[in-house]
Amino acid sequence: MRRAYFKNNWIAALVVAPQLMIIFVFFYWPTSQALYWAFTLEQPWGGGNEWVGFENFRTILNDGRYWDSVWVSCVYAFFTTALAMGMSLILALFADRQLRGYRFFRVGMIWPYAIAAPAVGLAFRFIFNPSAGVASYLNLAFPGVWDPILNGDHAMAMIVFAGAWKQVAYNFIFFLAALQSIPRSLLEAGAIDGARVLRRMLDIQLPLLAPTFFFVLVINITDSFTDSFGIVDTMTGGGPARATNLMVYKIYEDGFRGLDYSGAAAQSIILMVLVVALTVFQFRFIERKVHYS
Repeated sequence: MRRAYFKNNWIAALVVAPQLMIIFVFFYWPTSQALYWAFTLEQPWGGGNEWVGFENFRTILNDGRYWDSVWVSCVYAFFTTALAMGMSLILALFADRQLRGYRFFRVGMIWPYAIAAPAVGLAFRFIFNPSAGVASYLNLAFPGVWDPILNGDHAMAMIVFAGAWKQVAYNFIFFLAALQSIPRSLLEAGAIDGARVLRRMLDIQLPLLAPTFFFVLVINITDSFTDSFGIVDTMTGGGPARATNLMVYKIYEDGFRGLDYSGAAAQSIILMVLVVALTVFQFRFIERKVHYS
Protein backbone atom coordinates (compact mmCIF):
# COMPACT_ATOMS: atom_id res chain seq x y z
CA MET A 1 0.00 0.00 0.00
CA ARG A 2 1.51 3.33 -1.09
CA ARG A 3 1.88 6.08 1.45
CA ALA A 4 0.15 9.38 0.69
CA TYR A 5 2.26 12.54 0.71
CA PHE A 6 2.04 16.17 -0.38
CA LYS A 7 4.33 17.45 -3.09
CA ASN A 8 3.91 21.03 -1.84
CA ASN A 9 4.18 21.82 1.87
CA TRP A 10 1.76 24.74 1.61
CA ILE A 11 -1.07 22.35 0.73
CA ALA A 12 -0.47 20.34 3.89
CA ALA A 13 -0.30 23.55 5.93
CA LEU A 14 -3.56 24.76 4.39
CA VAL A 15 -5.33 21.51 5.27
CA VAL A 16 -4.04 21.48 8.85
CA ALA A 17 -4.47 25.21 9.53
CA PRO A 18 -8.22 25.20 10.45
CA GLN A 19 -7.75 22.46 13.04
CA LEU A 20 -4.67 24.13 14.49
CA MET A 21 -6.54 27.44 14.65
CA ILE A 22 -9.43 25.85 16.55
CA ILE A 23 -7.05 24.19 19.02
CA PHE A 24 -5.15 27.43 19.56
CA VAL A 25 -8.22 29.66 19.97
CA PHE A 26 -10.28 27.33 22.19
CA PHE A 27 -7.56 25.51 24.15
CA TYR A 28 -4.06 26.99 24.17
CA TRP A 29 -5.09 30.64 24.36
CA PRO A 30 -7.59 30.19 27.26
CA THR A 31 -5.08 27.96 29.07
CA SER A 32 -2.34 30.56 28.75
CA GLN A 33 -4.70 33.26 30.04
CA ALA A 34 -5.71 31.09 33.00
CA LEU A 35 -2.04 30.53 33.85
CA TYR A 36 -1.40 34.28 33.67
CA TRP A 37 -4.39 35.16 35.81
CA ALA A 38 -3.56 32.45 38.36
CA PHE A 39 -0.30 34.23 39.24
CA THR A 40 -1.67 37.77 39.09
CA LEU A 41 -4.46 39.71 40.75
CA GLU A 42 -7.03 40.44 38.06
CA GLN A 43 -9.28 43.43 38.75
CA PRO A 44 -13.03 42.60 38.51
CA TRP A 45 -13.78 45.48 36.14
CA GLY A 46 -10.44 45.67 34.35
CA GLY A 47 -7.64 48.08 35.12
CA GLY A 48 -4.60 45.84 34.86
CA ASN A 49 -3.03 42.94 36.69
CA GLU A 50 -0.75 42.86 39.72
CA TRP A 51 1.79 40.04 40.03
CA VAL A 52 1.22 38.10 43.27
CA GLY A 53 3.05 34.83 42.58
CA PHE A 54 1.59 31.85 44.44
CA GLU A 55 -0.63 33.96 46.70
CA ASN A 56 -3.82 32.87 44.91
CA PHE A 57 -2.89 29.22 45.37
CA ARG A 58 -2.05 29.73 49.06
CA THR A 59 -5.41 31.41 49.64
CA ILE A 60 -7.28 28.59 47.94
CA LEU A 61 -5.40 25.77 49.68
CA ASN A 62 -6.02 27.40 53.08
CA ASP A 63 -9.76 27.64 52.41
CA GLY A 64 -11.77 24.88 54.09
CA ARG A 65 -14.66 25.35 51.67
CA TYR A 66 -12.36 24.57 48.75
CA TRP A 67 -11.28 21.28 50.32
CA ASP A 68 -14.95 20.49 50.86
CA SER A 69 -15.50 20.92 47.12
CA VAL A 70 -12.54 18.62 46.41
CA TRP A 71 -14.03 15.92 48.64
CA VAL A 72 -17.48 16.34 47.10
CA SER A 73 -15.97 16.07 43.59
CA CYS A 74 -14.11 12.87 44.50
CA VAL A 75 -17.29 11.32 45.93
CA TYR A 76 -19.26 12.31 42.84
CA ALA A 77 -16.58 10.96 40.48
CA PHE A 78 -16.32 7.62 42.31
CA PHE A 79 -20.02 6.83 42.48
CA THR A 80 -20.83 8.20 39.02
CA THR A 81 -18.05 6.17 37.40
CA ALA A 82 -18.92 2.97 39.27
CA LEU A 83 -22.64 3.26 38.55
CA ALA A 84 -22.22 4.25 34.89
CA MET A 85 -19.72 1.48 34.12
CA GLY A 86 -21.76 -1.16 35.95
CA MET A 87 -25.04 -0.24 34.25
CA SER A 88 -23.50 0.03 30.78
CA LEU A 89 -21.73 -3.33 31.12
CA ILE A 90 -24.95 -5.10 32.10
CA LEU A 91 -26.84 -3.51 29.21
CA ALA A 92 -24.06 -4.39 26.78
CA LEU A 93 -24.07 -8.01 27.94
CA PHE A 94 -27.81 -8.29 27.34
CA ALA A 95 -27.56 -6.63 23.92
CA ASP A 96 -24.65 -8.88 22.96
CA ARG A 97 -26.68 -12.01 23.76
CA GLN A 98 -29.17 -10.97 21.07
CA LEU A 99 -32.25 -11.44 23.20
CA ARG A 100 -35.64 -10.51 21.83
CA GLY A 101 -35.70 -6.84 20.81
CA TYR A 102 -31.92 -6.45 21.12
CA ARG A 103 -31.72 -4.30 17.98
CA PHE A 104 -34.12 -1.74 19.45
CA PHE A 105 -32.25 -1.61 22.75
CA ARG A 106 -28.87 -1.44 21.00
CA VAL A 107 -29.92 1.72 19.16
CA GLY A 108 -31.90 3.16 22.06
CA MET A 109 -29.01 2.91 24.50
CA ILE A 110 -26.89 5.23 22.34
CA TRP A 111 -29.34 8.13 22.17
CA PRO A 112 -28.91 9.53 25.72
CA TYR A 113 -25.31 10.52 24.98
CA ALA A 114 -26.58 13.04 22.41
CA ILE A 115 -28.58 14.89 25.08
CA ALA A 116 -26.92 17.98 26.53
CA ALA A 117 -26.10 17.96 30.25
CA PRO A 118 -28.47 20.85 31.13
CA ALA A 119 -31.36 18.98 29.47
CA VAL A 120 -30.48 15.87 31.49
CA GLY A 121 -30.39 17.98 34.63
CA LEU A 122 -33.82 19.48 33.98
CA ALA A 123 -35.34 16.05 33.30
CA PHE A 124 -33.92 14.49 36.46
CA ARG A 125 -34.78 17.59 38.48
CA PHE A 126 -38.42 16.97 37.64
CA ILE A 127 -38.16 13.20 38.21
CA PHE A 128 -36.62 13.64 41.67
CA ASN A 129 -38.74 16.63 42.69
CA PRO A 130 -40.06 15.70 46.17
CA SER A 131 -43.40 17.45 45.71
CA ALA A 132 -44.29 17.33 42.00
CA GLY A 133 -42.13 14.72 40.27
CA VAL A 134 -42.13 10.95 40.16
CA ALA A 135 -40.34 10.85 43.53
CA SER A 136 -43.34 12.59 45.11
CA TYR A 137 -45.17 9.23 45.09
CA LEU A 138 -42.39 7.92 47.33
CA ASN A 139 -43.01 10.75 49.78
CA LEU A 140 -46.72 10.01 49.71
CA ALA A 141 -46.04 6.46 50.83
CA PHE A 142 -43.24 7.42 53.25
CA PRO A 143 -43.56 11.11 54.20
CA GLY A 144 -40.24 12.97 54.31
CA VAL A 145 -38.14 10.05 53.13
CA TRP A 146 -36.87 11.97 50.07
CA ASP A 147 -35.95 15.67 50.12
CA PRO A 148 -32.96 16.70 47.94
CA ILE A 149 -33.86 20.36 48.50
CA LEU A 150 -32.83 20.23 52.17
CA ASN A 151 -30.86 16.98 52.46
CA GLY A 152 -27.31 17.12 51.06
CA ASP A 153 -26.96 13.35 50.75
CA HIS A 154 -30.16 13.14 48.73
CA ALA A 155 -28.99 15.97 46.47
CA MET A 156 -25.68 14.20 45.88
CA ALA A 157 -27.48 10.95 45.04
CA MET A 158 -29.68 12.86 42.60
CA ILE A 159 -26.79 14.36 40.59
CA VAL A 160 -24.93 11.02 40.70
CA PHE A 161 -27.89 9.28 39.07
CA ALA A 162 -28.15 12.01 36.44
CA GLY A 163 -24.42 12.02 35.67
CA ALA A 164 -24.26 8.24 35.48
CA TRP A 165 -27.32 8.03 33.24
CA LYS A 166 -25.77 10.44 30.74
CA GLN A 167 -22.47 8.52 30.70
CA VAL A 168 -24.06 5.06 30.32
CA ALA A 169 -24.65 5.51 26.58
CA TYR A 170 -21.00 6.38 25.91
CA ASN A 171 -19.75 3.36 27.89
CA PHE A 172 -22.33 1.10 26.27
CA ILE A 173 -20.91 1.74 22.80
CA PHE A 174 -17.41 0.63 23.78
CA PHE A 175 -18.48 -2.33 25.90
CA LEU A 176 -20.77 -3.65 23.17
CA ALA A 177 -18.07 -3.21 20.52
CA ALA A 178 -15.57 -5.04 22.74
CA LEU A 179 -18.00 -7.88 23.42
CA GLN A 180 -18.76 -8.31 19.73
CA SER A 181 -15.05 -8.45 18.93
CA ILE A 182 -14.62 -11.57 21.11
CA PRO A 183 -14.47 -14.64 18.84
CA ARG A 184 -17.66 -16.65 19.12
CA SER A 185 -15.59 -19.81 18.96
CA LEU A 186 -14.30 -19.10 22.48
CA LEU A 187 -17.81 -18.83 23.90
CA GLU A 188 -18.94 -21.92 21.99
CA ALA A 189 -15.96 -23.87 23.34
CA GLY A 190 -16.89 -22.82 26.85
CA ALA A 191 -20.49 -23.88 26.30
CA ILE A 192 -19.35 -27.27 24.99
CA ASP A 193 -17.23 -27.72 28.14
CA GLY A 194 -20.38 -27.22 30.21
CA ALA A 195 -19.83 -23.61 31.32
CA ARG A 196 -23.09 -21.75 31.85
CA VAL A 197 -23.74 -18.15 30.80
CA LEU A 198 -22.50 -16.58 34.05
CA ARG A 199 -19.35 -18.71 34.12
CA ARG A 200 -18.56 -17.86 30.48
CA MET A 201 -19.01 -14.20 31.28
CA LEU A 202 -16.68 -14.31 34.32
CA ASP A 203 -13.98 -16.53 32.84
CA ILE A 204 -13.98 -15.52 29.17
CA GLN A 205 -15.70 -12.24 28.43
CA LEU A 206 -14.73 -10.04 31.40
CA PRO A 207 -10.97 -10.81 31.25
CA LEU A 208 -10.96 -9.99 27.54
CA LEU A 209 -12.69 -6.68 28.29
CA ALA A 210 -9.78 -5.45 30.46
CA PRO A 211 -8.41 -2.95 27.89
CA THR A 212 -11.89 -1.53 27.36
CA PHE A 213 -12.45 -1.32 31.12
CA PHE A 214 -9.27 0.68 31.50
CA PHE A 215 -10.10 3.08 28.67
CA VAL A 216 -13.65 3.65 29.90
CA LEU A 217 -12.39 4.14 33.48
CA VAL A 218 -10.01 6.92 32.43
CA ILE A 219 -12.66 8.66 30.33
CA ASN A 220 -15.36 8.42 33.01
CA ILE A 221 -13.21 9.77 35.83
CA THR A 222 -12.01 12.66 33.67
CA ASP A 223 -15.57 13.41 32.57
CA SER A 224 -16.84 13.33 36.16
CA PHE A 225 -14.40 16.05 37.20
CA THR A 226 -14.70 18.28 34.14
CA ASP A 227 -18.12 17.81 32.52
CA SER A 228 -20.51 17.97 35.46
CA PHE A 229 -21.23 21.71 35.48
CA GLY A 230 -24.45 21.57 33.46
CA ILE A 231 -26.02 18.92 35.67
CA VAL A 232 -25.12 20.65 38.94
CA ASP A 233 -26.18 24.08 37.71
CA THR A 234 -29.63 22.99 36.56
CA MET A 235 -30.37 20.55 39.40
CA THR A 236 -28.95 21.90 42.66
CA GLY A 237 -26.93 25.06 42.05
CA GLY A 238 -24.25 23.63 44.34
CA GLY A 239 -26.62 23.24 47.30
CA PRO A 240 -28.02 22.54 49.72
CA ALA A 241 -25.36 24.03 52.00
CA ARG A 242 -22.66 23.41 49.33
CA ALA A 243 -23.31 19.65 49.48
CA THR A 244 -23.02 19.42 45.68
CA ASN A 245 -20.60 22.30 45.11
CA LEU A 246 -18.18 20.40 42.85
CA MET A 247 -14.80 21.85 41.91
CA VAL A 248 -15.89 22.78 38.41
CA TYR A 249 -18.99 24.54 39.75
CA LYS A 250 -17.02 26.40 42.42
CA ILE A 251 -14.77 27.78 39.68
CA TYR A 252 -17.85 29.22 37.98
CA GLU A 253 -19.29 30.55 41.22
CA ASP A 254 -16.11 32.31 42.34
CA GLY A 255 -15.25 33.62 38.89
CA PHE A 256 -18.58 34.74 37.43
CA ARG A 257 -20.58 35.44 40.58
CA GLY A 258 -17.86 36.40 43.04
CA LEU A 259 -15.80 38.19 40.34
CA ASP A 260 -12.65 36.56 41.73
CA TYR A 261 -11.11 35.86 38.33
CA SER A 262 -7.62 35.16 39.67
CA GLY A 263 -8.88 32.74 42.30
CA ALA A 264 -11.06 30.95 39.76
CA ALA A 265 -8.12 30.71 37.35
CA ALA A 266 -5.95 29.21 40.09
CA GLN A 267 -8.70 26.68 40.88
CA SER A 268 -8.90 25.70 37.21
CA ILE A 269 -5.14 25.09 37.17
CA ILE A 270 -5.42 22.91 40.28
CA LEU A 271 -8.30 20.97 38.70
CA MET A 272 -6.27 20.42 35.53
CA VAL A 273 -3.28 19.19 37.56
CA LEU A 274 -5.55 16.88 39.57
CA VAL A 275 -7.08 15.32 36.44
CA VAL A 276 -3.64 14.87 34.87
CA ALA A 277 -2.32 13.30 38.09
CA LEU A 278 -5.25 10.87 38.27
CA THR A 279 -4.73 9.91 34.63
CA VAL A 280 -1.00 9.34 35.16
CA PHE A 281 -1.76 7.26 38.26
CA GLN A 282 -4.17 5.08 36.30
CA PHE A 283 -1.68 4.54 33.49
CA ARG A 284 1.16 3.96 35.95
CA PHE A 285 -0.48 1.46 38.29
CA ILE A 286 -3.82 0.22 36.95
CA GLU A 287 -2.64 -0.40 33.38
CA ARG A 288 -0.10 -2.92 34.71
CA LYS A 289 -2.97 -5.32 35.35
CA VAL A 290 -4.40 -4.88 31.85
CA HIS A 291 -3.57 -7.55 29.28
CA TYR A 292 -3.92 -6.54 25.64
CA SER A 293 -3.42 -10.01 24.17
